[in-house]
Amino acid sequence: MNGFVSIAFALALSAASVNLAKADQRGPDWMPALHVIDKVLNSGYTHVTKLEADDGGWEGEGVKKGQKMEFHAEPKTGVITSKKLDD
Repeated sequence: MNGFVSIAFALALSAASVNLAKADQRGPDWMPALHVIDKVLNSGYTHVTKLEADDGGWEGEGVKKGQKMEFHAEPKTGVITSKKLDD
């Protein structure tokens, strides 16, 4: 019985890791990264240093008004949904 429990546990961990990997991938209906960068730059950022898919949306870092910022953008429209100073 212990062998069965170990196998079941291993399968559960594998399934969880697949779901986590999907959360950090761009969806098929997402705005392309270059378009998101254009929107971010048009919203007052002077430089985008990082942009990646994370937790179901775009997450990035850039410079706005001389300060390093971290931001999140809506995946389908590229609209910034939150921003904060990057420590």
